[in-house]
Amino acid sequence: MRIVVLIKQVPETKSVKMDEETGTVIREGVESIVNPLDLYAIEAAISLKDQYGGETVAVSMGPPKADICIKEALSMGIDKGVLVSDRAFAGSDTWATSYILGETIKLLGDVDMIICGERATDGDTGQVGPEVAAHLSLPVASYINAIESFNNNSVSLSRQVEQGDEMLDVALPCLLTVVKEVATPRLPTLDGKIRAKAADIQLITADMLKLNPDYIGLKGSPTRVAKIFRPKVTRECELLFAKDDATIHAGVDKLYAFLDSKEAL
Repeated sequence: MRIVVLIKQVPETKSVKMDEETGTVIREGVESIVNPLDLYAIEAAISLKDQYGGETVAVSMGPPKADICIKEALSMGIDKGVLVSDRAFAGSDTWATSYILGETIKLLGDVDMIICGERATDGDTGQVGPEVAAHLSLPVASYINAIESFNNNSVSLSRQVEQGDEMLDVALPCLLTVVKEVATPRLPTLDGKIRAKAADIQLITADMLKLNPDYIGLKGSPTRVAKIFRPKVTRECELLFAKDDATIHAGVDKLYAFLDSKEAL
């Protein structure tokens, strides 16, 4: 069994800032971490490997410094790391990103399962995982909260839906997006950190993937952020100072009148 985990380096939540002119996330000079929701995907992959054997591979698309998040995955127990990095990828939206990641997985070959976090905390779209599945023509199951069993042909899953849990069997190979309930991420070990520090992370560039240049970067991104603005929160209020019985009664009458007007709406 071979499992690919798609992970992303994102700005630390409290540091997320947007460029209002370009509509993109400002990443320079901002502390970056592994997308918190990807940690559950990493743990799910490692748990499957521990139970059934096989190999796990963490794949991340981003700038050269994104190898930090790959090394964190390795320190947790992932076997191999792949960094997909090229200046030609800059500005890619979710569709272009999923095309690049899909072609990367094709290059890696022989993958039984792809696991992703539910969404990334910077874009918050939840689109890349299912779009990768679409590019690869794979079945996809989203919001997975438990992986029940696994065999050579299919995987039995529990899927979180509004009414409760939905049980389903999905044929392999497939792509899963997982939620927090799927597993509790383990902490990196000292041995894992030593191994990760010495690990040789495979670098994949645009030329190696032989991509259509019309499908990558800003040029190949069919979606655009048209406008970003900070909404102004304003409230119209009236303060009543009750100093004696007369002003108390007047204030209560005014409050009743206000509530009655809202009820009429």
